[in-house]
Amino acid sequence: MFPIQNSVPSRYAPVATWVLISVNCLIFVFQDTLSPRELEQLFIRFALIPAFYFGTPAADGAGLALLKYLPFATNMFLHAGWLHLIFNMWTLWLFGPAIEDRLGPRRYLSFYLVCGVLASVTHAIFNPTSVVPALGASGAIAGILGCYLRLFPYARIIVVIPILFFPLFFEMYAFIFVGFWFFVQLFQAITELFSTSTSGVAWWAHIGGFVAGYAFGTLLTVPRQYYRNYYPDEGIYGFTPTGRR
Repeated sequence: MFPIQNSVPSRYAPVATWVLISVNCLIFVFQDTLSPRELEQLFIRFALIPAFYFGTPAADGAGLALLKYLPFATNMFLHAGWLHLIFNMWTLWLFGPAIEDRLGPRRYLSFYLVCGVLASVTHAIFNPTSVVPALGASGAIAGILGCYLRLFPYARIIVVIPILFFPLFFEMYAFIFVGFWFFVQLFQAITELFSTSTSGVAWWAHIGGFVAGYAFGTLLTVPRQYYRNYYPDEGIYGFTPTGRR
């Protein structure tokens, strides 16, 4: 089930979303120029490795301590491959503009980074002995989905479901699509808690980011009196500004 369109219009150009997508893509292009050894060193330094934070505490200075915890933020700008990058950026492009429109670009950027950091913290707490580098924007983007669910539960989303070689298109409520996505993350995360094997997916990061987005997103929305009304030619034909029919 892959989303291809949402029905919530934006009044302003999603500049912050463009910036985030551009930064992620530029960093990935840089990654692609590195040798395997250099890429490994990059991941060790800037991806999140939870085991580094649950061992014997080191007597670091304030500056070194800050650098030590930098991966809780920097890991969200790294990706493991082209598909990883494309899926994350597509989801950000699809759902991000509606959230940016309601929060404003500055609050939106802060919201995105906070969700990403809280996603990293959640992943580290539930995987304290993991030495596998965790990376990707999916935790922060899960926060976007959580906020989208909170603000637009009855918006319509167009999804495509491939059946053999035939793509089938469906329209569904946001709370069904996003709720199902969250259920899958929760189910997979709980399953791995009682399993000796792991899938390599940071399920708990997705859950942490989603809960943060759902909880904090509405606290940052810009009051309506500070935002202009929609122009008559804005929006998506047949839908209200909140994405409803």
